Amino acid sequence: MDLLTLLLENKLEDSLPFPPALKASWLAEGVLQLLPQELPQEKKLDTLIISAGIHGNETAPVEIVLQLLSQLAQGSLPLRHNLLLIFGNLPAMRTGQRYIDNDLNRMFGGRQQNFPPGNETNRAIELESIIRQFFSEPAVMDSNKYRHLDLHTAIRGSCHEQFALLPYQTRGYAADFLQWLEDSDIDALVFHNSAGGTFSHFTSEYFNADSCTLEIGKALPFGQNDLTRFSNIATALQDLVAGSFSIRRNKRVFKRYRVVDAIIKQHDSFQLNIPEDTKNFTELPDGFDIASQQNQSWKILSPANFILFPNAQVAIGLRAGLLLAQLT
Repeated sequence: MDLLTLLLENKLEDSLPFPPALKASWLAEGVLQLLPQELPQEKKLDTLIISAGIHGNETAPVEIVLQLLSQLAQGSLPLRHNLLLIFGNLPAMRTGQRYIDNDLNRMFGGRQQNFPPGNETNRAIELESIIRQFFSEPAVMDSNKYRHLDLHTAIRGSCHEQFALLPYQTRGYAADFLQWLEDSDIDALVFHNSAGGTFSHFTSEYFNADSCTLEIGKALPFGQNDLTRFSNIATALQDLVAGSFSIRRNKRVFKRYRVVDAIIKQHDSFQLNIPEDTKNFTELPDGFDIASQQNQSWKILSPANFILFPNAQVAIGLRAGLLLAQLT
């Protein structure tokens, strides 16, 4: 059987052998720790976390990480870092849903206590515990640097098909991490302006990891993804895992944005005054009344003219859009 079928049927752990150069440990369903065994003792390794499927209907990242896992298991891709691979929301993957009960990517950093108990709250607690366990490994504790790439796809189309969101952090962003993102041939970078409950923010805040949410296309069912569209991301991840530093940017344009404001839905009267098929990073005119609800409204004010993740159908209390300013 192929790796995707094994993953969805919970048979991957018993069916995937690894070469002696790798110490493989399954820490939970869909969570695999790989530690290289044949590197010089005096060399400090980096630590890398790659996660996919935090939203169950975002399938291309899952398929990309499974390709990476296959190459590691076959020995065709060397591992030069401590590595944790995470397939996030397996019940939602099996049903093709974004989530079963509530959005898992709003629950990290203890925020699951703000939601009714369910599939995602249990998984958030489990993943937080696993991350803490992973970072307590002696080999990981002695790492030179930490990185976390949380792979997603967007619900809607986008003016930038591939982009990264960097969590808000009080420390500076690592120059080599920003360079890797640019070299990976993504189209844009977004800097958050406040703390949040995303998986990437959790690893950034609690473990000082260089983290990002990496959006690489549009959500489609398993088997309908054209992975050749994301070969740049697959190559960049292979490069990072192998420590080869060989990728170079080919695209000419690379844009940066910062979040200025978040549109939070707080009432049943909420309205978002743009078409449902509005693309991410659409530029809106100054003075446009973009959203309203009881006793509150949002207006487009320069330089925050760009909309990201517009979605009027989110649950009350969740984000219905981000307003961005382009950086020069």
